[in-house]
Amino acid sequence: MTPFTERVLEVIRSIPEGRVMTYGQIAGAAGSPRGARQVVRILHSMSGKHRLPWHRVISAKGEIAPREDGSEEMQAFLLEAEGVEVKNSRYVELERFLHRPERAEEA
Repeated sequence: MTPFTERVLEVIRSIPEGRVMTYGQIAGAAGSPRGARQVVRILHSMSGKHRLPWHRVISAKGEIAPREDGSEEMQAFLLEAEGVEVKNSRYVELERFLHRPERAEEA
């Protein structure tokens, strides 16, 4: 596992219940502000194995990203269960629910 991957996993694990972070924000916090696509790949391939709170990661527009497996409904359900308001089954108000760790760069 690369050092960047390890940092990404650490950042994702640190997202508190009831909060979200964006792919780009996670990449920035892990040391590679332009690594949002890498975060997508890491999340997709390692969520199950590392029991990551994958549902707390959304797009920079505050949108639940559509997936091939149709898990966007499950993501909305899990977020709402933690108190995150999901509008139109897809949008999260970033101003209200975004987690801002000290080192994270906005995306």
